[in-house]
Amino acid sequence: MSTENALLTILVDRINNDTLVLPTLPEVAVRVRQAADNPDVNLMQMADVISHDPALSARMIKVANSAFMGRAVKVTNLNQAVTRIGLRQIKNIATAMAMEQLFVSNNELIKGYMDKAWQKTLKVACHSITLMEFFLRKNKNTSLNRDTITLASLVYNIGVLPILTEAERHPEVFANPSFLAHAIQKLGGKVGGSIMRAWGFTDEFVEVAESWANANYRPAHICYVDFIRIGAILEGILQVSDKSAVLQMYLDKGVISSLDMFSTDEYHDMLEDVKSVFID
Repeated sequence: MSTENALLTILVDRINNDTLVLPTLPEVAVRVRQAADNPDVNLMQMADVISHDPALSARMIKVANSAFMGRAVKVTNLNQAVTRIGLRQIKNIATAMAMEQLFVSNNELIKGYMDKAWQKTLKVACHSITLMEFFLRKNKNTSLNRDTITLASLVYNIGVLPILTEAERHPEVFANPSFLAHAIQKLGGKVGGSIMRAWGFTDEFVEVAESWANANYRPAHICYVDFIRIGAILEGILQVSDKSAVLQMYLDKGVISSLDMFSTDEYHDMLEDVKSVFID
């Protein structure tokens, strides 16, 4: 058996036996989510929880001042930011911000893969969030919301992490980098779904992680997977044979309002604003 097939067999076996080591949610995200789930917590207490992480505090202020929060008056401190964003959104935004902490490795080669995976995730996320903003303007009564897409678009590819971590123990596989791409394509969705369940996330996050790259998964209803897939297609991460035909399908479905929207100044400006929040 080749090294690549052997590692693939190990991964499949560990997934099937629930013995694959899954990443744990970063501590700051756990604290914020626990606080947000406490019915007695108030905004001042939440601000205190966030204040223990300076990087997260700074990001929250950036989020509060961004155009997709819909406010022109700038906030200048964490208490103002938390008040503007609200407890429900803070829970998912804080978790999303903490995701970057997982894409690290002491192995230089693995670190390179991790960095690339995270940068791809950010690019897709920025498109997904921007697309959601445009969708919400025309669909006021939808159950979809910006705070869920923010987190969903930053965990959609979380399944790559255990695969890269496992591969780190078998450095010989890196003689053939295409193997990793194959392993991620074949197993990433299943691993990602397992992580979402292990973290206690709701079904919509499991759906995103498991199904975003599955060409056979085409729900009739509009869901978060649609926005993430469009972002992945626009960034060339999700390969399709006919990009125009796929985008036309999303136009017919009602996910996007026109095929020309991606070239408009309005879309570009919103995309840049979202990037300013998530990409340093």
